[in-house]
Amino acid sequence: MNAFADAEVKPAPVAVNKVQSMSLLRLPDDRWSPLEIAFWLLPVAAYFAFPGYLVLISQIMIVGLFALSLDLMLGYAGIVSLGHAAFFGLGAYTAGLLSVHGWSEPFSGLLAGAVVAGLFGFVMSFLVVRGQDLTRLMVTLGIGLMLFEAANKASFLTGGVDGLSGMMVGKLFGAFEFDLNGNVAYCYSFAVLFLVFVVLRRVVKSPFGLSLVGIREGARRMPALGVDVNRRLVAVFTLAATVAGLAGALLAQTTQFVGLDSLGFPRSAELLIMLVLGGTGRLYGALVGAAVFMLAQDYIAGLNPAYWQFYIGLLLMVIVLFARGGILGGLEKMASRFKRKEQA
Repeated sequence: MNAFADAEVKPAPVAVNKVQSMSLLRLPDDRWSPLEIAFWLLPVAAYFAFPGYLVLISQIMIVGLFALSLDLMLGYAGIVSLGHAAFFGLGAYTAGLLSVHGWSEPFSGLLAGAVVAGLFGFVMSFLVVRGQDLTRLMVTLGIGLMLFEAANKASFLTGGVDGLSGMMVGKLFGAFEFDLNGNVAYCYSFAVLFLVFVVLRRVVKSPFGLSLVGIREGARRMPALGVDVNRRLVAVFTLAATVAGLAGALLAQTTQFVGLDSLGFPRSAELLIMLVLGGTGRLYGALVGAAVFMLAQDYIAGLNPAYWQFYIGLLLMVIVLFARGGILGGLEKMASRFKRKEQA
């Protein structure tokens, strides 16, 4: 009784001190899990286990980087887009044109592609963030179509339907030359992908990233917390465009060719399919979705070149119907059910 009496006479705190309030707002643990480490060791193992598929795997990593940019915008901020390939193609043409006109240093070309795409994304973001989902779909689609036709008309600069060829990309660090087997391109693509992923992983776990999730879940409530919604959307749209331009420049440098299809609507549509397959709002879902889509495309096209899209569509329907949240979402549900059974 004395203990309860003492507890009753203790005054309730009227405010939470600064240390306690900071602990309540503590960010998620930023340590790398063993599963994440194993995931990033897979490309290292694949380099030695599948030497004949280095070109394909490097393409998967580049497309995965491209998918990360859309996941940042769609999966976290909820900005839908049907013209995201515009930034990818813009970065590719920037790096390609620099190389064709004598600037062959790879890192500066990569940075130039990212900067040009980011600047274009910043300008276009003020048109995109003003509307809602349907408006954003139409605006982004219009941006992509206009840029595609502009590149098609400017064939004297871009090569038109024949593509931009004649690129000469210099050696990495002045020592490693891009070879036909794809060894240097593989390592280059993996290094860029990993570094960008580390940055984006930190971004989505920061207060900025948490505010994007809040905007996605309820944009009308966020101003009450002191969040400038439009400014955050402009920032994430610009960042996504920058990463997409980086992926496009990386593709141009590793293949030493830029096709008009890099700006096309089918590339944007395929990107959405990859995110649906892998699962949005996870970062890793973009990488898993890109890998599954491209490996399935390569395998099915080898079996039936004429009707491979039928089987891709069937795979997409199965994932949507039976694994909501994509492949990673389905795996998470299976893991939670298994844990419940163990506890029971």
